[in-house]
Amino acid sequence: MRGSGSTAFSDLLAIDGVIEALGLSYRNSNDLNDIIDNKIPSRRPSFTREEVIIAGQSFDLYKRDIIECIQSLYGNPDHSQYLCFSPERHYADPDNTVRLYHDFNTGKWWWNTQKALEADKPGATIIPIIISSDKTQVTLFRNKAAYPVYLTIGNLPKEIRRKPSQQGQILLVYLPTSRLEHIKNKAGRRRTLANLFHACMKDLTAPLREAGLEGIIMSSGDGVRRRCHPILAAFVGDYPEQILVTTAYSGDCVTCDAEKEDLGIYPCVHPYRDIEAALEATHIPAPDLWVKKCLECNIKPVQHPFWADLPYTNIFASITPDILHQLYQGVMKHLISWVTDICGADEIDAHVRRLPPNHTIRIFHKGISTLSRVSGTEHKQMCSFILGVITDIPHLSAHQSNTLLAATRALLDFLYLSCYPIHTTESLSQLDEALSRFHSHREVFVQLGVRKHFNIPKLHFLCHYSRAITYYGTTDNYNTETTERLHIDFAKDAYRASNQKDEYVQMTHWLERREKIMHHKNYLSWRLSKQTSSLLTAQSFTPTPATLISQIGERYDFPGAQRTLVEMKCLYTQKLARFPTVKGVQLSRLEDTGINGYGAVRFTHALKRFLVQYRYPNIPFNQIDDWARFVVLPFSSLPVWHKLKFNNTELFGSKTLDSVTVHPSSFKQTGQLMKSSRFDTVLVKLKHGTNWAKDTRVGRVRVIFSLPPDKLDTLIPSDIPPPQHLAYVTWFTKFTVNPEPATGLYRVKRDIESGGLCTASIVALDSIICSAHLFPQWGGSVPPEWTSETVLDHAPSFLLNIFKDEHVYFNLS
Repeated sequence: MRGSGSTAFSDLLAIDGVIEALGLSYRNSNDLNDIIDNKIPSRRPSFTREEVIIAGQSFDLYKRDIIECIQSLYGNPDHSQYLCFSPERHYADPDNTVRLYHDFNTGKWWWNTQKALEADKPGATIIPIIISSDKTQVTLFRNKAAYPVYLTIGNLPKEIRRKPSQQGQILLVYLPTSRLEHIKNKAGRRRTLANLFHACMKDLTAPLREAGLEGIIMSSGDGVRRRCHPILAAFVGDYPEQILVTTAYSGDCVTCDAEKEDLGIYPCVHPYRDIEAALEATHIPAPDLWVKKCLECNIKPVQHPFWADLPYTNIFASITPDILHQLYQGVMKHLISWVTDICGADEIDAHVRRLPPNHTIRIFHKGISTLSRVSGTEHKQMCSFILGVITDIPHLSAHQSNTLLAATRALLDFLYLSCYPIHTTESLSQLDEALSRFHSHREVFVQLGVRKHFNIPKLHFLCHYSRAITYYGTTDNYNTETTERLHIDFAKDAYRASNQKDEYVQMTHWLERREKIMHHKNYLSWRLSKQTSSLLTAQSFTPTPATLISQIGERYDFPGAQRTLVEMKCLYTQKLARFPTVKGVQLSRLEDTGINGYGAVRFTHALKRFLVQYRYPNIPFNQIDDWARFVVLPFSSLPVWHKLKFNNTELFGSKTLDSVTVHPSSFKQTGQLMKSSRFDTVLVKLKHGTNWAKDTRVGRVRVIFSLPPDKLDTLIPSDIPPPQHLAYVTWFTKFTVNPEPATGLYRVKRDIESGGLCTASIVALDSIICSAHLFPQWGGSVPPEWTSETVLDHAPSFLLNIFKDEHVYFNLS
């Protein structure tokens, strides 16, 4: 036996009878590659190699023609029914006063550029160019890097641009990654690296100058020909890339004139950078005057920036917000570090380890203070609970604690608001207000000794988020998370497919073959769907991508697109397994409070009360217990489910967005604990209304069950439809009128009866809206006997966590 290698596929085909059995037209890998290279057409341009000579050394540049890349994206028939060709204004109200921003064409940049272009060249169709770049490591140990640059167009919906499987992004070039170590002077080396980047990008984007001014005729996937003007609209990258692209000085703001010493001033008093002055400086021929003018504009004297000759382009305004690096890996990383230093690593870790479990909450069983190389995903997971773990810190005064909580809550509000897939003028006001609240409370970090100033470029750039969203749509149009994901396909996987020697020739060849196979696969799917659709009757006919192409002028939303505030709510649909987890659980076990029981102490009594109320909905409340005494249950066991899932198939397909887990501890035959008990908390809708705090209540689910079908006739009259699935819930107190001022969260307690037991009742399962996550009241130092599994039983009170996921935040904030 041996592992798979480069010849494994050929070895498989060499087995007698395999080729004949499969009906293949090739006999080995070389034959297959020859078919791909010569017989399968390509929709995307091939790479060409150019040589770049710097200080006597040559480097390879592998690039594609940018116009052909734009044409391949614009003319893709798979996306023709989703393309946008003109700017649009969307509103949330019938009076057209509340503006909506979501996709790229709803922003002001397209409107403003369209007006300017129409004045010069009427009848134009703009193709907004979005370029992203980021150097990435392709090996773990040899420090081998790749420098890919990606291109997409704003005509495509953001849902297509974000999904690599939709082929909405294209690899434009591999830039040279050399550190130019043969240049010994460090300052000269930095200048040369910047000039190298701009020289390569200028060569790459040179065709956009004439095409942007005069336009070129392009055919979209539906065959319609338009005069298109490709114009650079946005450049996506992290802060070092932003500095490199704009030629600004490191530490300064790349969008406005704020220098590193003034970044902490709020509100921002500096004007936006003057693109006209910068362009004038870059075109001065005299070297001394050129350097002086660049210094006056606060930009580096880089020779011929690639954006200097691009029409209708403002490179400073084109720098977009970066949720991954600016917020998760920037501001929120700082915040978590600050509060850890303030509260103490041991105290923070003790709180984190004892948070109750939830579908969207990751429990860091070893805490968070000892983590190294924390990823953006992990910072995102920490943000969902960081507010709850900094409450009740023993050594802080009440004022310090409240101010710290208010500052943290403000930054979390900004983070979650900035991630909205749809924004309105009202939500953008909330975004700015959240940032203002943070700055009004930020001095607590100085008073507690973890900060001396706030001259942080990533924190300062938050001032420009609202403007960028109004210009280019919501932040999911240009998030660097997409770039990081593309690195896997276009850099890391491509490098692993090579023999790591002269790798770029192999990488580009591998990518071209892969793209051909993807397009050929899509073509076969289209052909098969066309044959299937031709067999459908007119009554049952459903439009498919193939048939939609023929409906010229019609545009459709991409599946899963969120375009209205109603879709932002993302209403859940319950999904329960067809068969129960346990077919029959004894009622005595359901009421057992031991380690093997479900802890539904008054299950039998609650079920009898439910049956009385279900049969006689108008019975007076004080008579229910009297009537319940006469109910006889004709069974001793019930079918029980241990998990309830929630999804939204219209927006997210089959993905599980939330879940409720309900089960006792389970053990192996040897007696070893296999799974700890878990009984999740949920939000239960008690009445229909518009105020969730009045209409819902937190409960803890102990049992999910249904009544035996063969016993329903003895319990429910035949003229009443029987209940489907039910849940036994122990209640928490009702929400107060107002949340707590420092955290903005509602506090609840276990609702205890006079006998010391929690109030409980049985509710219809469909009244459960979603799971609920609770922050315990720590009350100072955490008692050592509290654990993640038992904290819901021990803590005296709780705060309802609205930051557990983006859907809960939108609906409950």
